[in-house]
Amino acid sequence: MSHTPAVERARRPRLGLLPRILLAIALGVLVGLVAPDAMVRVFATVNALFSGFLGFIVPVLILALVAPAIGDLGRGAGKWLALTGGIAYGSTLFGGFLALAVAMLVFPLILQPGSLEAMSNPEDSLLGPFFTVEMPPPFEVMTALLLAFVLGVGMTLMPKGTLHTGFVELRTIIERVVTTVIVPLLPVYIFGVFLGMTAAGEVFNVIGTFLGVILVVFLLTVVVLLIQFVVAGVVARRNPFRALATMMPAYATALGTSSSAATIPVTLRQALTVGVRRPIASFVIPLCATIHLTGSTVKIVAFSVAVIILSGGQVDLGLMIGFIFMLGVTMVAAPGVPGGAIVAASGVLASMLGFNEAQLALMVATYIAIDSIGTATNVTGDAAIAMVVDRLAGDRLDGLDDGEDAEPTTTATTR
Repeated sequence: MSHTPAVERARRPRLGLLPRILLAIALGVLVGLVAPDAMVRVFATVNALFSGFLGFIVPVLILALVAPAIGDLGRGAGKWLALTGGIAYGSTLFGGFLALAVAMLVFPLILQPGSLEAMSNPEDSLLGPFFTVEMPPPFEVMTALLLAFVLGVGMTLMPKGTLHTGFVELRTIIERVVTTVIVPLLPVYIFGVFLGMTAAGEVFNVIGTFLGVILVVFLLTVVVLLIQFVVAGVVARRNPFRALATMMPAYATALGTSSSAATIPVTLRQALTVGVRRPIASFVIPLCATIHLTGSTVKIVAFSVAVIILSGGQVDLGLMIGFIFMLGVTMVAAPGVPGGAIVAASGVLASMLGFNEAQLALMVATYIAIDSIGTATNVTGDAAIAMVVDRLAGDRLDGLDDGEDAEPTTTATTR
């Protein structure tokens, strides 16, 4: 049977974001070895425009996603939402603080401070963009976070109406911008960054350095899961190692799909096998797929410390603590697309840590390189939270009816 070209194109599997990022890095390195200065400056111009648009849209993105996400927590089984949300946020903060402690102890020993110091002032390079366009954001990132929190909490205290509907529609628009504009252009952006670094003779040092950082981050995610399940085992009075072993199918599924949404059925099935009651599991697992991002937070915090050290900066402990608290809030409503968490976090990285375009590009590249590991850590840890909530709930399951009414509307994400 013959097929039209359109049908044939529709049947071809789309190349995922990770392969496209890896391809962009490889092409950036190879082309950068022979690229003329004019070509490097063309992509530097494209990157400057993309970076400017990203700086414009991120505060709007934070307001549009965080406010309705907090507002949604006012529905359903309120006290169980509050309990689960509090535990998930605490777990996310724990992952961030653990990553900060380990990074500050280990990275100065394995990284050469200042080895990427030239990245701190990319505008001084002779191969800068041909031109730039000013794209001032409508408000600062911190303003967006505070406004989103105030409006989100306010929406939980009143019946849903025009304000909530408006934010839901705004969220849909912003998610469409992320899906159709920002994410498709990320490989081009990464290509331009590695093209420029190769032309400047820095790229091989960068790649070699971050391999060690990625290994440390992977080990950190393993430690986080062990701690989560030991705590959950103590609270729930179950064998933590047996419970963690039972959740390995969910971990493997997330590694293969890089999607918390696609992994929910497996995570739910394995949580039931661990012994979590169905009403609790059916409620906690879908909710935590949206709001529990310990693995993603570990990656972002560790990579940010590495970039600061490599760029010749000093890690400000007080600033990093505040950054982790803000990052935890931002992670709750990261857009549901591959790499969405690091896109949402880029605003906080720029505003609080002062990251420039090249540093943000390195964050994006290294984050997506092990995106599936962070997602696997997130969804596996969801079961540990379900074990704790199941124990704390005891026989008080009022407000939970197999999760049919309690399940949040916020889209489970790929982060």
